[in-house]
Amino acid sequence: MSRMLEEIREQPVALARTLAAGLRRVEAFRKIAARRRPRLVVLVARGTSDNAALFGRYLLEITTGIPVSLAAPSIATLYDARLDYRDALVVGISQSGESTDTNLVLERARARGALTLGITNESSSELARIAEHIFLVRAGREKSVAATKTYTGQMLLQYLLAHALGGPIRLSDLERLPEWVELALRRENEIGTISERYRFMSRAAVVGRGLNYANAFEFALKLMETCYVVAERFSSADFLHGPIALVEAGFPVFAFAAPGVTWPSMGETLAKLHRLRAEVVAITDSGNREIERHATRIIRLPRRIPEVLTPIPYIVPAQLFAAHLAAQKGLNPDRPRTLSKVTLTL
Repeated sequence: MSRMLEEIREQPVALARTLAAGLRRVEAFRKIAARRRPRLVVLVARGTSDNAALFGRYLLEITTGIPVSLAAPSIATLYDARLDYRDALVVGISQSGESTDTNLVLERARARGALTLGITNESSSELARIAEHIFLVRAGREKSVAATKTYTGQMLLQYLLAHALGGPIRLSDLERLPEWVELALRRENEIGTISERYRFMSRAAVVGRGLNYANAFEFALKLMETCYVVAERFSSADFLHGPIALVEAGFPVFAFAAPGVTWPSMGETLAKLHRLRAEVVAITDSGNREIERHATRIIRLPRRIPEVLTPIPYIVPAQLFAAHLAAQKGLNPDRPRTLSKVTLTL
């Protein structure tokens, strides 16, 4: 069994531990944020952490009303641009806390007036040293190169950040996330069986919308790095503006199909894919009863989950699919070729 698969299965415990520890920090940070109310939030990250940041952008803007920007680290590392970060909260997100460009942006932002926060799995990392405040993922050491439990931990801590910034995120709702992830894990045998059909898949598309848009990026990344599948990722809205021309009969499309405000757009996209005879694998929950008309295969969580809380439980079936598909292809997802756990870039 791969370590990736073991770490996917550890997520209910890791999330519960991260939440319990985070609750002790979030109230203190909430008081600080009330005194230094940011007019802008800037999230800086790379790789899987950047996908977590993309989720954070949607979550924070939707729940707090504060504009959020995703930093382009090369603005600082290559062009040496000197930005004015007064009245801004700059959040560095890194699994290892040793991403050189993320750390440099955070360090410069702090020097230029930003309130800084680090989100990392490593308490003794450089990121933890640089940031004024730290939210720790309590996932335990992640040994597989393919990040899984740190991704969901980073997402969870951004729910706490939204709460600290005044967003209507109820802590009692967050306490249900480990249970919902456990329910997703119970679909593992079904997901493993579905993955067998795609053993020879070499290309695919992944679509999401809104809060699950980041999951489309993360699922595609997992397919690329662990299964060597060329996986393009799109908003379901953007997909209709050109990329759908890629689709022919049998073309695999993976969709995050949450019920709620994004469903009409997603449903329209999936209806067109159905007419094109694409193979659509949809991840959803019991709140979406219309999906049967549009999807070839459905991975359904048995509970109805509020849309704002779907991203963490929804990514787990995608992680399981990638881990099982890698095994079907005879690949080791823990050691993808040419990759290492910590990537240093400037």
